[in-house]
Formats: sequence, structure tokens, C-alpha cells
Amino acid sequence: MDNRVLKWLYDIKMAIDEIDAYFVGKEMDFFEYRKNTMLKRAVERDIEIIGEAVNRILKKDKIFASKISDAKAIISLINQVIHSYDSISDENIWSIIINHIPKLKQEVELLINNTENL
Repeated sequence: MDNRVLKWLYDIKMAIDEIDAYFVGKEMDFFEYRKNTMLKRAVERDIEIIGEAVNRILKKDKIFASKISDAKAIISLINQVIHSYDSISDENIWSIIINHIPKLKQEVELLINNTENL
């Protein structure tokens, strides 16, 4: 695997780890998330990092489109967060945190681990 791709995979992993860390010792409560503007902005920034890293990975090697579920949707999301910030709903971001981030985390860790075991 190209070293740049590996670096971007680590960027994704670190951004996901940051998102997870925001909720350590706290209940995953949508209404608490919704009230915390600083937390929302931090999560959105990490999602931007994830999306940009996925975008770079796919530009470098299209094979990762089949190894990262919903890769194109992730890239689309970053464009929405950056360019259509006023139409981002807390519900959509929360759904990503709850439903998509855990799966992406597993996939990225598997890709990193497979590289380290070569």
C-alpha cells in the first residue's frame, strides 16, 4: 500500500478516535449533543477530515471504493458540511455518529492492520 494512503487511513482513524473521545464517560444523548455547539463543531471538523482523507485515498487508488463502505457518500458529506453548512441538520450528523462511524472505524482498522501484518 502506498505510504500516503496509509497516512490518510491513520488520519481517518485519529478523527474517529477524537469523535469517540468526545463521548467518553457521557451518555450518547442526541439532545445533549444538540445543545453543545462546541461539540457539534468539533464533530463536524472531524467529519471534514474523514471526508477529505477518503477523497484523497480514492483519487490515489480507486480500489478503496470497494473497501470503504459508502466512500462516495462520505465525500459527498464533506462537501455538504463545508459548502452547505446552513443545511446540515443535527439529526443527520448524529445518525452518522451512531450508525456510520462505528462501521468505518472497523473497516479502517482492518485496512491498517492488514498493512502492518505484511
